Amino acid sequence: MRNYVTAAVAAAFTMSAQAVWAQEPHTWTTEDTFENVTFAVQNAIIGAGLVVDHVSHTGDMLERTKDAVGSTKTLYTGADIFSFCSAKVSREVMEADITNVQYCPYTIFVYQTPEKPDEVTVGFRDYPGETMAPVTDMLTGIVKDALMIE
Repeated sequence: MRNYVTAAVAAAFTMSAQAVWAQEPHTWTTEDTFENVTFAVQNAIIGAGLVVDHVSHTGDMLERTKDAVGSTKTLYTGADIFSFCSAKVSREVMEADITNVQYCPYTIFVYQTPEKPDEVTVGFRDYPGETMAPVTDMLTGIVKDALMIE
């Protein structure tokens, strides 16, 4: 009986995790250069009164290590991820649900692919639940500011 309960809990957890991670990210595209877009995103984050904690140069890492992992495919011509937090928004969402701490810091990604060299994608992951709506609103505002979208 115990094995059945353990298996049922594991299956439920797996399905729940898949449902959360199956969410589509929020994305926008532009025909500007990768360098201009990453500069604009960083400035929009700072302009919102926030501090960029870290910039992960994921595209560079994947390109640098592709031979070491047995790959030949170039995934990105550029891919950076900006990590940051907002004391105000974080407090709001964590007061609404203490487990929202799992989503901080928040990130915005910027990437360009070899298949679409004239297109840069900017976005962020979908944060589930109504209590995370303030984060989605904040990130949407930052991206729209960076891309000069009304």
